[in-house]
Amino acid sequence: MDILSDALAAIRTGTPASGLFVRHAPWGRRYPVVPGAGFHVVLQGSCWAVPVDVEPIALGPGDVLFMPRGADHDLVDRLDTPVTEVARPGEPREIVGSGTRTALLCGAYELGRARSHPMLAELPEFIHLPARSDRHPSLRGAVDLLLAELTEPRAGSDAAVPALLETMVLFVLRAWFDEQAADGRTGWAGAFADPAVTAALRAIHEDPAREWTVAEIAAIAGVSRATLGRRFAATVGEAPLAYVTRWRLLTAARLLRDTDAPLAAVARKVGYTSEFAFAKAFKREYGQAPGQYRRDGADVSPIAV
Repeated sequence: MDILSDALAAIRTGTPASGLFVRHAPWGRRYPVVPGAGFHVVLQGSCWAVPVDVEPIALGPGDVLFMPRGADHDLVDRLDTPVTEVARPGEPREIVGSGTRTALLCGAYELGRARSHPMLAELPEFIHLPARSDRHPSLRGAVDLLLAELTEPRAGSDAAVPALLETMVLFVLRAWFDEQAADGRTGWAGAFADPAVTAALRAIHEDPAREWTVAEIAAIAGVSRATLGRRFAATVGEAPLAYVTRWRLLTAARLLRDTDAPLAAVARKVGYTSEFAFAKAFKREYGQAPGQYRRDGADVSPIAV
């Protein structure tokens, strides 16, 4: 079980979107907060990302900027350029002019508002990965493939682009966690680097319906209960059985969203012996009963890129 892919799948909704964005100086564009994640890749030229409560971020060719929670920000060619546009569907992808040309690849991933995962919750609002082809070759390769499909669509591009977008976000997160682990950081970067914690997480993800005990999880991880509890809390941020409950309900939310399985079947798949017990736990976590959650349908809005 791939923990990173599994966690993203649990909270992702809809289909990722992307597009090329070309402007000539002077230009300034606002990106309001969105219920998902987004990214910018500078293909040509340079610009500045100007967040609300963070210092401006200089972006050059090949740089990737990832917003895990879709934080609002501006993109401008210069810090003294006023913002004159707001990102919205249907706007021109390119506006010609005589100034310096900047080309970006912009994308967005729809994520459910009501669901989160601690792995994503601990990420900063903005992740800046400077262009370093020697450090993140997989990410650079994904960007190149995505750009090729967008600039010269061919048979199969409609299927290739969403798949490449999903691959790209995985490579962004992998690069971030690798850098954090190399710097000796804890949190989820530490979890991926700790074989015992990784083994425990995989076991939980593979079989959320099992009546887990800390002793059973520790045995799979190959450490004592005390050691597992200490290392799990230091990296994942909560006790093993607390994470079991979290993962069960995240899995249930995905099943309610993506399948027509009866509530009783969903309850059994995530380890609840009765529909009543499942409904009580689900409402405590999400603020509404499972049936209402399903009837509400998708909990995201279209995201402009």
